[in-house]
Amino acid sequence: MRVLIVEDDAVLADGLTRSLRQSGYSVDCVRDGMAADAALTTGEFDVVILDLGLPKMAGLEVLKRFRARNGSTPVLVLTALDGVNDRVRGLDLGADDYLAKPFVLAELEARVRALARRGAPTSTVLRHGDLSFDRVGKTAELKGQMLDLSARELALLEIFLQRPGRMVNKEQMVDLLCHWGEEVSTNAIEVYIHRLRKKLEPGGVRIVTVRGLGYCLEKAQAA
Repeated sequence: MRVLIVEDDAVLADGLTRSLRQSGYSVDCVRDGMAADAALTTGEFDVVILDLGLPKMAGLEVLKRFRARNGSTPVLVLTALDGVNDRVRGLDLGADDYLAKPFVLAELEARVRALARRGAPTSTVLRHGDLSFDRVGKTAELKGQMLDLSARELALLEIFLQRPGRMVNKEQMVDLLCHWGEEVSTNAIEVYIHRLRKKLEPGGVRIVTVRGLGYCLEKAQAA
C-alpha cells in the first residue's frame, strides 16, 4: 500500500516516513503544497496524510484541487490547527479524517489502516493459489503459514500479485519501489527477488525470469 505524507516539519516527516515503512508501507514524502499538488496529479496513492500549514500552497488548497480533479484517495488531515472551524472546513473540502498534533503514532497508523480499508475498491486481500497478501495488514501467508518478509519483500510481492502472469522489468520495479528522495538500484532489485524466491518456492510458488523481459509470479506446476 502506497502512502503520501505531506509535511513541512522535517523531523516529523522523517519520523512518520520511517515508522510507516517499518510497518511495510510504501511511503512518498513531500514538504510543500506545490510538490503535493504535483504528486497527487501524477501519482497514485492509497492514503494521503496531509498537513494544513504548508509553504507555497496551503494544505486546504491542495485538498480542494485534488477533489476538484475527482481524486478519490482517502485523506487524513494532520495539523496543529485543532479548532472546530478548522476541522469542519477540512471535512467540507473533502478530508476523510482529522488528527490534531501532537498525536500518538499508534493512533495515526490505526487511522491509516481504517482509511485504506474504506478506500479499497475491492477486497484488501490479494490471492494467487495458496499465496495470500493482506494489503492493509501488510502480512503474507503461504499454505496457511505466515511468511517472514521484509518491507521491501512485501512491496515486491504486492507488485507481482497485482500483475499475475504479467512481466515486470527491473526498471519498472525501481520506479514502483522508489520513494521520493530515495534511490533503489537494479542490483538491489535482484537481491530482493532472490530473497523472496527462497521464501516462496518451498510453498510451490515461484518467480520466473524471462531474459530481456523481466519477472513474473507463476504458481509452480505439480511434478
